[in-house]
Amino acid sequence: MVGADTAWIIVATALVLFMTLPGLSLFYGGLVRARNVLSVFMHCYAIACLMSLLWFAFGYSIAFGDSSTGYWGGLGKAFLSGVTADTLSGSLPEVLFFAFQMTFAIITPALIVGAYVERIGFSFVLVFSSLWMLLCYAPVVHWIWGGGILSDGGVLGDIGVVDFAGGIVVHETAGIAALMLAFYLGPRRNKTTPPHNPGFVMIGAAMLWVGWFGFNGGSQLAADGGAAMAITVTHISAAAASLTWAAWERIKFGKTSLVGMVTGTIAGLASITPAAGSVDPLQALLIGGIAGILCQEVVNIVRNMLNIDDTLDVFAVHGIGGIFGTLMIGFFGYTSFITQLSGLVIVGLFTVFITYILIKIVSLVTPIRVDEETETNGLDLTVHGERAYDVNS
Repeated sequence: MVGADTAWIIVATALVLFMTLPGLSLFYGGLVRARNVLSVFMHCYAIACLMSLLWFAFGYSIAFGDSSTGYWGGLGKAFLSGVTADTLSGSLPEVLFFAFQMTFAIITPALIVGAYVERIGFSFVLVFSSLWMLLCYAPVVHWIWGGGILSDGGVLGDIGVVDFAGGIVVHETAGIAALMLAFYLGPRRNKTTPPHNPGFVMIGAAMLWVGWFGFNGGSQLAADGGAAMAITVTHISAAAASLTWAAWERIKFGKTSLVGMVTGTIAGLASITPAAGSVDPLQALLIGGIAGILCQEVVNIVRNMLNIDDTLDVFAVHGIGGIFGTLMIGFFGYTSFITQLSGLVIVGLFTVFITYILIKIVSLVTPIRVDEETETNGLDLTVHGERAYDVNS
């Protein structure tokens, strides 16, 4: 099965990269005003390029290095030192494992883009994303997936935190960072303009759905029944959340929107991510069905009760989805509920601390927010010298 495992993870690696380029780019790009769509594409594309190089330089070593401290992997594998085509990580070539995990390091800071679109400085995005991936994301990867403090034998004892594909590692960290950035930035000056291209949103969401098979199925790191089950429960959860989000919209507002339905898809995908290696299809149906309503209600709480302009609802959909799915593993009895909750609290507090420090430090180096004229005219033309549409929208 070694050859089959390698072949499957090569495919899964391509699928996860496809989630960011072009999936997430189109999903987010369709949700903003027409004058900002290229800036969203630019953020996602630049993050993909920059995170790739930083993961190669330091991130992979921090996350999966051989350090025995439990807090970080050290720099022994910086620039893939000691890794050749013949080096193995389990049954896989280690260079392939590196590449697969690199796509996770790309999409996690890219998810945060949705919180700050239409008003953030491009230089801030690059500097913040770089430092956040290295100092927040990579250490958390080590803690849970790299044999660190939250894995088996860590600070929580013999039962480590169960996070199959990133409910904590990806979605909780990105969601919390997104909420903090949105709070610090303040609201957009124009929050009333509807998404300029719901078709882009649907196409992007569909690409994310397909790519998520690599995200969750690939996290089995083998071509076996576990990967097949992960893909199956992923699909069921996404379908269930899509329908419950749409139904809840109809109950509350009298109409079911395309943007709402596909946002429900993402909520279902985020929620099943940590649990895809544990639950059965019926439990996945329950997770997705609840997530479609739960995440929609948190959107309302963040927007209207907390009055935080998390522009594209990153915290409500990804953050809450990942947290909910992580807790459901314990609820269904696959591991200790207290262990899952403890892992969420530890990582959550760490993410808050690192994100706060980085916002403060990077803001001293480069402005976090564009000026009023730039925001009004749109970031596409004023920041990047291009525009996708010759319209005043």
